[in-house]
Amino acid sequence: MRAVHFGAGNIGRGFIGLLLSQAGYEVTFVARNERKIQLLQQNKQYAVTLANEERDTEMVNNVTAINGKNRAAVASAIAAADLVTTAVGVTALKHIAESIAAGIAIRLRGRNLRPLHIIACENALSGSTLLQRRVYEHLPAELHEEAERCVAFPNTAVDRIVPVQEHDDPLRVTVEPYFEWIVDRSAMMEGFREIEGVKYVDALQPYIERKLFTVNTGHCTAAYHGYLEGYKTIQEAMGDSRIRSELSQVLDETGAILTSKYHWDKKKHDRYIQKMLLRFTNPRLSDSVIRVGRSPMRKLSLNDRLVRPALQAHELGLSAPHLTSAIAAALLFDYEKDEEAVALQAAIARSGIHEVITSYMGIPHKHAFHQEIVDSYGTLKETYAAEK
Repeated sequence: MRAVHFGAGNIGRGFIGLLLSQAGYEVTFVARNERKIQLLQQNKQYAVTLANEERDTEMVNNVTAINGKNRAAVASAIAAADLVTTAVGVTALKHIAESIAAGIAIRLRGRNLRPLHIIACENALSGSTLLQRRVYEHLPAELHEEAERCVAFPNTAVDRIVPVQEHDDPLRVTVEPYFEWIVDRSAMMEGFREIEGVKYVDALQPYIERKLFTVNTGHCTAAYHGYLEGYKTIQEAMGDSRIRSELSQVLDETGAILTSKYHWDKKKHDRYIQKMLLRFTNPRLSDSVIRVGRSPMRKLSLNDRLVRPALQAHELGLSAPHLTSAIAAALLFDYEKDEEAVALQAAIARSGIHEVITSYMGIPHKHAFHQEIVDSYGTLKETYAAEK
């Protein structure tokens, strides 16, 4: 079985590539880093170490790589593949869509009608659906109908913490022991081969929101409050009792949304929350608040980890003051080496907080939640200005 994976970063190597190799796939990474490409081509293996007490290490075999700029080679690999996956960041999907479309075209014109599953393993809602739209923009119209019959784009939810890291071996990667990869079974084509370690479900949305509202919301809450307090890592921030309490209350609020919407057992979801909190405090992983907090404009967008659950809380008549405070903290993230953070602060200075909430977060001025954010932002800004 052959898999093509876009992205040879830490998530690609330490999570998706690892599971695909364990499942018996030959994995071809499509990458940009020349050094990693060369090493993957030469070594055809790399090491993944778990951040546990034993530091368990596994060799990932049967791998190689091609340069993403070589579109002909990428298209040829996709034409022969059984599976295509991505971990490039949702904003980069548009850059790989043309190569994927070219591979599908070669495949169909060569009468290779075997099912092909293309799964975007990104931190985004409906990432595969978004990729599909991008791909079809480049796929000749006369091939659309046939592609619908033998190419599927199942959505997925993926979860594994893999912080930025440096090793003497550029291919070696350290990952947390916990992982979750859930795929929408209803979008898979008949006769598909299940990947060991992947969970297939008929209703993906609850799992996507559970992960988004707990892991992503919680992680960035710790990052933004930690940044304001001057901490360098998530682990340091989690050692602050005030931040840990704030985070616990945020997850209580998002937990109330999830248990109300999906009629889940509260005690069971509370256990899930406690498991996630333990992940954030793993002493064997050092994850910077800058990495977790980066791209605040994306994280503050309408359907992402902060605004989406807050608006749902309002719709359900639930109070979410701590989630509102996390949004305010994100609006104060002013790290000067993050382009989005710089742009966000410039927009606030230029147009004011009301306009930013309306334009960037999609919350109209007349919405009750709009003023709650403004009030929380003002309070938090004044608090930290006084401390400085």
